[in-house]
Amino acid sequence: MIVDSVLWNAKAYLKQSIVDCSIAVNEGKIFKIGKEANMPKADRRIDLKNNVVLPGLIDVHVHLRDQGKSYKEDFLTGTSGAAAGGFSTVIDMPNNEPVTMSAATLRNRIAVSERKILVNVGFRSEFPRDPSEIEKIVNEGAIGFKLFMAEQVGGLDLSRDEALLKAFKTVAQLGVSVAVHAEDLGMLKKAEEKLKKGEHNDVAAFLKAHSPDVELRAVRRVLGLVKDSLVQLHFCHVTTREALEEIVEGKKLGMRVSCETTPHNLLLSISDLKRIGALCVTMPPVRSEEHVEALWNGVRQGWIDMLVSDHAPHALREKEAESIWDVKVGIPGLETTLPLLLTQVNQRRLSIGDIVRLMAEKPSEIFELVGKGHLKEGKDADLTVIDIHEKHRIEPSKFLSKAKYSPFEGSEVEGKPIKTFVGGQLIMESGEILAKPGIGKIIRRENAI
Repeated sequence: MIVDSVLWNAKAYLKQSIVDCSIAVNEGKIFKIGKEANMPKADRRIDLKNNVVLPGLIDVHVHLRDQGKSYKEDFLTGTSGAAAGGFSTVIDMPNNEPVTMSAATLRNRIAVSERKILVNVGFRSEFPRDPSEIEKIVNEGAIGFKLFMAEQVGGLDLSRDEALLKAFKTVAQLGVSVAVHAEDLGMLKKAEEKLKKGEHNDVAAFLKAHSPDVELRAVRRVLGLVKDSLVQLHFCHVTTREALEEIVEGKKLGMRVSCETTPHNLLLSISDLKRIGALCVTMPPVRSEEHVEALWNGVRQGWIDMLVSDHAPHALREKEAESIWDVKVGIPGLETTLPLLLTQVNQRRLSIGDIVRLMAEKPSEIFELVGKGHLKEGKDADLTVIDIHEKHRIEPSKFLSKAKYSPFEGSEVEGKPIKTFVGGQLIMESGEILAKPGIGKIIRRENAI
């Protein structure tokens, strides 16, 4: 038999250790992993030059924009950034223009994306105004829903627990998950109005409005609804010790809850925010060192299930407003996440195993992404190849994303993705995109059960 390709002279993360091997790929799947002498003949042989192969990394929290926000990012530039960052699969969030919150808006968004994407993309939807539309959205292919609690984005009345509970129960019956941005809208807006009235328009005011208590109240509220609905719930970008403790207690009680955090929440603190300013503004914001250390402890203890970029690109002018209340919140992260975390591996704060668990295995298992997240024969040939020791500086001007800025600009990092394979196809090599737009696949719910 002649297979499509053999990747040789590789080191692969297999069974919790790094081993020398070759990998045969055929028809988009991993056909064989083993010694070079045992590899079948191939149409193409690729020398990986003794670099490390990981299962294709998955980022479950990405804002790809496009449509009415294509000036910030579009599906081609966003998935180019994903491929350059070593991600073979991303999950898109719904706060778009138009908001993804109906079967029709999801169908249209998928149609726009199909001809542009370079990596696999799944889609979350906001909740619709009409609860009967929830099942139609799932049938259209949404892998789950997003509840943005800090602002009215979707169709649910955020002030009514009964509305949230009804929606959660419907979602639970359909077997999909809900991802939650947990900040309490009432508390947040009350604080914002008071600060604006007093003409407090700086970073300190933003931190007061988005206090740890705003996050904690929302987490507690949603956990109460999980208990009554049995929904599978995922907390986005957890930033505080108290919020994480509440989530851990929910896990201990048997709730189907998971959570994520980001490199900027692990590596930046309030002092960095005050030094860098608006480019570092996101929500929830970066926190004090006490909370940063609590998040690292959560990673070490296995309480935090995933690491994500929360890639949230904007036009640079939108990050340069004079008043903090006019600054668009969010940090682009697809091209910095893996290098920043590999630097932590080199500093012995994380391991390669942690990277694989938090950015491949757990996302695949928790969100049931069939064929993803594991280096095993028969699985999808989505692969991330890294040079664990390549040193470089973060240069946003070279990003493939449209958002060419970063709070990490100028940081020296050690470790870099050098190849990204999607379905056995080499998409990215040494920062250059080699594939044509549209080669990525849409991950629909039917592929995720």
